[in-house]
Amino acid sequence: MGSTSAHSDHEGVGRRDLIKRSAALGLIAVPTMSFLSACASGDSGSDEKVDKGKKSKENPLAVNESAPLEIVIFDGGFGTKYAEDAKAVYEQKFPKSKVKFSSTQKIQSVLQPRFNQGTPPDLIDNSGAEQMDMGVLVGKKQLADLTPLLDAPSVDDPSKKVRDTLRPGVVEMGQFDGDPIWIMYYAYTVYGVWYSQKALESLDATYPETWDDMLAVCAKAKKKGMAGWTYAGKHPYYLPFSLYPMIAKVGGREVLDAIDNLEPNAWKHPAVKTCFEAYYELFKKGYILKGTPGLDHIQSQTAWTEGKALFIPNGSWVENEAAKTMPKDFACTVSAPTGIDSSDKMPFGTIWASGGEPFIVPAKAKNPDGGMEQLRIMLSEASSKNFTKSVKSLTALDGGTDGIELTPGLTSAIAALEKAGDNVVNPRIQDWYVALQKEKIGVGGLGEMMAGRLTPAEAIKKIQGYADEAAKDDTIKHYKHQ
Repeated sequence: MGSTSAHSDHEGVGRRDLIKRSAALGLIAVPTMSFLSACASGDSGSDEKVDKGKKSKENPLAVNESAPLEIVIFDGGFGTKYAEDAKAVYEQKFPKSKVKFSSTQKIQSVLQPRFNQGTPPDLIDNSGAEQMDMGVLVGKKQLADLTPLLDAPSVDDPSKKVRDTLRPGVVEMGQFDGDPIWIMYYAYTVYGVWYSQKALESLDATYPETWDDMLAVCAKAKKKGMAGWTYAGKHPYYLPFSLYPMIAKVGGREVLDAIDNLEPNAWKHPAVKTCFEAYYELFKKGYILKGTPGLDHIQSQTAWTEGKALFIPNGSWVENEAAKTMPKDFACTVSAPTGIDSSDKMPFGTIWASGGEPFIVPAKAKNPDGGMEQLRIMLSEASSKNFTKSVKSLTALDGGTDGIELTPGLTSAIAALEKAGDNVVNPRIQDWYVALQKEKIGVGGLGEMMAGRLTPAEAIKKIQGYADEAAKDDTIKHYKHQ
């Protein structure tokens, strides 16, 4: 979600919904809005921020220690305990503060009316099926700039700023147009092709690096009564988790940049055609688990943990999310996507890894300093280790895994990052254009192709059309790689 990332069962929205949603969020000007928001909270008027506290070494963000703080967390693949534990640290530090903590899977329905009234919470984990569209929030100036948090001293080493303790790319992901940082991605997700090392070894196979080898492994699996692949058929925007980095591997990262930038004909690049045709071959040769287009993320993950399919495109939350059905000796493993052959532009190991679980502080939060301080606490080594231990996933903090017994999936994710080195890609289309990525490219294009209802050429034509529509649509804000 988280996406992002966003993960879990989030489904996209069409353009009409986006306009409705923007209106509901108060992102499209409604003349009576200021009047409404003035009446929204009888006690203190909606725009009043709490007074600043006293800045000190212990309190670098000058948090008002008696001001209330409100946190809303998305309850998805990572659960909420990690955030509740960090809240307890905040309460210990500011015992006079009343902290209100709640969680939901319906971020948008629960929080839209409150953005409307100018009374949003102070910190939100904006993830999941009902994630609010970040591009819209940024475009309409609904978020606070998190630069004060990133420039504050880190909890563990005050000589280092928070920004200097984060994994590569995390700060940039929170930016949309140049400098302000609007989003703090807390989790760090490794996307790719996930499988059981045990199942792969039972086929006397190793992970395939070329597409011919991939087809050969799938043929072996089929002979043993196991499908080569499954995926979240009802949420086909999971397919890009392995397909996008494959496109970069084959054609170079500039192909993904052109796609992100909504450039005309970006989807007509030969690398896109090659990769679409490769994936379509999985369908044509009968290597996809029967019924996959009708499965959601949980059902496809369950079929995979039960050994009905060998490979699944997913993010590193899957080890935690599928834990209930995963056998003890499954040996959950992630790999970078298989390429085509030695003519690919980037080496094998090229992978998509990026921030997940987007945390935001609303522009109209009453206690923005408290919201940022809570994030500063979460980015400490203790909170980061707590998250990694409890949910089997990395955080944005670079390091923070020493002395933790790592699960198989997490161990393989760290190894995949090491193998990738500088060959880590981070497609932004899923953050910049949520509706386009999920509904149009995912459901309307890739989902239809993988179900055999569109040929690769037809899917490319359709997706390019969707991208062109988005590029021409002046009701949405457009972003470009700087």
